[in-house]
Amino acid sequence: MGRIVVVNFSSIDGVIQSPLSSDEDRDDGFAHGGWVPPRSDHVVDGFMQDATVRAAGMLLGRRSYEILRDAWAGADDSVPAIAAMNRMPKYVVTSSPLESPWQNSHAIDGGLPYAVVDLAARTDGDLVVFGAGTLVRGLAAQDLVDEYRILIFPLVLGAGKRMFDQESRAASFVLSESVVSPGGVVILTYTREREV
Repeated sequence: MGRIVVVNFSSIDGVIQSPLSSDEDRDDGFAHGGWVPPRSDHVVDGFMQDATVRAAGMLLGRRSYEILRDAWAGADDSVPAIAAMNRMPKYVVTSSPLESPWQNSHAIDGGLPYAVVDLAARTDGDLVVFGAGTLVRGLAAQDLVDEYRILIFPLVLGAGKRMFDQESRAASFVLSESVVSPGGVVILTYTREREV
């Protein structure tokens, strides 16, 4: 049985919008895009590479899929994380066909909780969700996340999309790991505390 693992960049005030580039997501006039690269360091890069290389597959929303596909599908496969990302199965929660698909990509539909539970049951290892705010909020509302790996960057953005909203279901997690990078990024891993 696979686990659903969310890996997300966040500002101190909980903003997750447009972390990698200025034009990634300008919804609602968001003007602070690209806030991760200038503050990243070797610890952050190593953590992200490890999360990617160890994943059994990626679970993505349509928009995140298209952003990652455009960035990495033609990138240099000599970098282990890029090779892993290109090789691994990518499951995209969408109701429409994938245009110009990235290798080993699969559209999944059938209602979020049922499709994801079925996919996790057929997977050995972690299905990692990178970014994908809408998908993460949907997974949280259905109590489907087994682990959060949150990289908190030392800045306040003031406005922008956040990882959780009022639809998120109450759930209990245990801090299973914490790391502070040289640049002050706090990497927290929270594992779901399930009743036995």
